Amino acid sequence: MLRRGLSVLRDHWFPAPLLLRREMAKSKFEYVREFEVQDTCLHNCWVVVRVDGRNFHRFSDQHNFTKPNDPRALLLMNHCAKNVMDDIKDICLAYGQSDEYSFVFHKKSNWYKRRASKFMTHVVSQFASSYVFYWKEFFPDQPILYPPGFDGRVVLYPSIQNLKDYLSWRQADCHINNLYNTVFWALVQKGGLTPAQAQERLKGTLSGDKNEILYSEFDINYNNESVMYRKGSIVIWSKVNEISKKMIKLPHEAEEKEVEVCRVRNKPIVLHCDVISDTFWEEHPEVLSSES
Repeated sequence: MLRRGLSVLRDHWFPAPLLLRREMAKSKFEYVREFEVQDTCLHNCWVVVRVDGRNFHRFSDQHNFTKPNDPRALLLMNHCAKNVMDDIKDICLAYGQSDEYSFVFHKKSNWYKRRASKFMTHVVSQFASSYVFYWKEFFPDQPILYPPGFDGRVVLYPSIQNLKDYLSWRQADCHINNLYNTVFWALVQKGGLTPAQAQERLKGTLSGDKNEILYSEFDINYNNESVMYRKGSIVIWSKVNEISKKMIKLPHEAEEKEVEVCRVRNKPIVLHCDVISDTFWEEHPEVLSSES
């Protein structure tokens, strides 16, 4: 009797089609899941996903990027980074320069159970699709000729100092590369040298030598170049007042009236500043705060 009663209850709560689906889900082929790699990132570590353009030297040449820096390309990269952060709220900040962007997930994040493959694929796919989707807004006169490629990597940093040193490394790399490119293209575009001659001229030069070439030969003060070119871009969350217009019906009035409505939203904003010194971190302590 008890067995019969349980059978009746089973048929009542789990109709035959549902039971069949559950049995099918646990088929003999399910063993293949055992081949999946467990790629959980260590807890209490900052997770950095770095996105890099693939073969972007060729891509920039074929799409007529301005040398040494094309503001359209850099602004597009920044827009894509903001779009990624809007989509993935667990990212606490991002840093970008040239054709790369680094996205930092808070050490307390448990997004997708901290699976490295999820971190990387979601960030890279969202960034790449945004790059193509928003291309026309930044390059209205230059059609995109073929899909750009981006690769990604995941790196863990156990301490805040490790993370700050990573960001400092990327910004130092931005300065070194941009100074070289600024002098190189000045020699080619204004000095009349071939790329091979410009490369030979700069071989073995230090930063002071490059600054001297710019100033003495081309009247260019490197410190007056755009800070976005020299230091890159950092994206953080900030509370922003948004004002919109809305039609509402006021008491004792027959018709609706248009009024302005103000609300505070947390949005990603782009800054161009020094992240190597302590000033940025002192001015924005909330960026890496445990409450963020």
